[in-house]
Amino acid sequence: MRQLVLTAKFERQFRKFVLHNPKLKQKIKKVLRQMEEDVFAPQLKTHSLQGELSGLKACSCGYDCRILFSIEIDSLSEKEVVILLDIGTHEEVY
Repeated sequence: MRQLVLTAKFERQFRKFVLHNPKLKQKIKKVLRQMEEDVFAPQLKTHSLQGELSGLKACSCGYDCRILFSIEIDSLSEKEVVILLDIGTHEEVY
């Protein structure tokens, strides 16, 4: 089980995104719980990115909702953590 670390940008974008898409709030929270359990679960459609975003990963949380993240090693616990970087539509995050 990996810990999720929310960046300030992710928190800001999350508030903005659910303000415009209130019906997705519960779906997104469910996806975040799933990411803690298994970030590579098939229903998340996790994939590595290329180009300018090379080294990052993205997963789906609905038809036009993506979460951009990285997987890193926490220097204190030496365990993998998921750093949540951005959330939004396909156009917004890529």
